[in-house]
Amino acid sequence: MGLDFTAIDFETANGFRGSPCAVGLSKVRGGVVVEEASWLMRPPENHDRFDYHNVRIHGIRAEDVAGLPRFGELFPEIGAFIGGDVLAAHNAAFDLGVIRSGLEVSGLPGPAYDYVCTVMLSRRCYSLVSNSLPYAAEEAGVPLVNHHDAAEDARACAGILIDIARRNGAGSIAELFLSLGLELPHQQAFDPARDGLSKATLTALGAAGGTGTAAARPFKSGWPEEGANPVPNSDADPGHPLFGQTVVFTGELAMPRPEAKVLSAEYGAQPESRVTGRTTVLVVGDGFVASDLRSGRLTGKARRVLELHERGQAIEVLSEGEFLQMVGGQVPATAALI
Repeated sequence: MGLDFTAIDFETANGFRGSPCAVGLSKVRGGVVVEEASWLMRPPENHDRFDYHNVRIHGIRAEDVAGLPRFGELFPEIGAFIGGDVLAAHNAAFDLGVIRSGLEVSGLPGPAYDYVCTVMLSRRCYSLVSNSLPYAAEEAGVPLVNHHDAAEDARACAGILIDIARRNGAGSIAELFLSLGLELPHQQAFDPARDGLSKATLTALGAAGGTGTAAARPFKSGWPEEGANPVPNSDADPGHPLFGQTVVFTGELAMPRPEAKVLSAEYGAQPESRVTGRTTVLVVGDGFVASDLRSGRLTGKARRVLELHERGQAIEVLSEGEFLQMVGGQVPATAALI
């Protein structure tokens, strides 16, 4: 068996995972992209509001998908393209969550998938201050001109996985995971008649009173409250990207900082209040995106992280949107995405 898989990338209309408006797919056989597909779509009914922030990122508007099939109508074609392949995605928890939440609110069943997260592999195999798609693609030597174009992002994800396999001398996904001492993650099949709703869908429906449209948090000026630093959940999944990490938050978040700390601890991270030699992850609010690392629009904590990274400390910068994608939370309209 060669290096065979399908890379996938979704764009969403709003902060709820179950609001896909575009998907890109790249099929790889023997370490080469051999086929691609992409669709624009209407998100599922009652979850098709387009938030300003999402539109600003990917440029897709409600009028661009008006009259097009909804996600549930297109999923048979998407599923047929994937077939029985391993799925690869950059922050797979988000893209696999889009499939699951999209199916849940559409009332449709879905298959099980083995999957690969190229954010996790980038962390493991590269040494980057940010493992966002542009940084990882640059390290892999993969062109990425129109970030947040679903087709181009899927192609970049495929290129990153191909590069990581090459660097590890692996001729297949199985060989790569064996060489890294990892187990291939798996998402269970979904049957609406049997299975309950996922946490992301329940959170979105609960926040919106059943409409999938979460109420916006009022902006609070002044110095953010740090709150306590809870003890990490020892029963959390050791394979989760935050497990065992020491996380610090900076900037104005769309959620209260104490709430963000509780979320990180739930997934096995140790939250702290300042950047030290123990810090491994810094989560930045204020609409931060990875390009800000080069432009200089940074908080004092972020500058400190850059200094430590240059000295060889293994430390990573995340946007609040990236953090929320990892913990399965609803991405607020003010949080930046990968």
